[in-house]
Amino acid sequence: MSENIDDLTISFYQDDRNVLKELEKVILTRGNWTTIMFLFQELNKKTNEYEAPKVSIRRYQKRGGIYKQQSKFNISSGKQAREISDILLKWFPEGADEAKPRKPKAAKTSAPTHQAPEAEESDDQDDDDDFTQQSDI
Repeated sequence: MSENIDDLTISFYQDDRNVLKELEKVILTRGNWTTIMFLFQELNKKTNEYEAPKVSIRRYQKRGGIYKQQSKFNISSGKQAREISDILLKWFPEGADEAKPRKPKAAKTSAPTHQAPEAEESDDQDDDDDFTQQSDI
């Protein structure tokens, strides 16, 4: 493993051959826990040619001054990558990061009534942590 996030690689050599070739790397998060997405190719040992690119998302934890791999998820084809991308774009449409759901609050009334008070939207975002939204997807 490595002491530095930037030095982490997916490349793997066996018998002086690069059997796992890293094409690109994107560091998604940094810190004692880091997440890195790699684009790579595997060497087909029968044909001695590299197969179609794949993606590996790996989590590393820094322990004793060294980053050690804790988990990984491989995306095995372009088709699977597009399916994952389509789902993520559906779940997180453009602008979703900016929009936070708000917890509805009861309207204040001066006299008791027999009807349930109407909910009013509040600009107070301190209570948002208590709000859970469920979807019927």
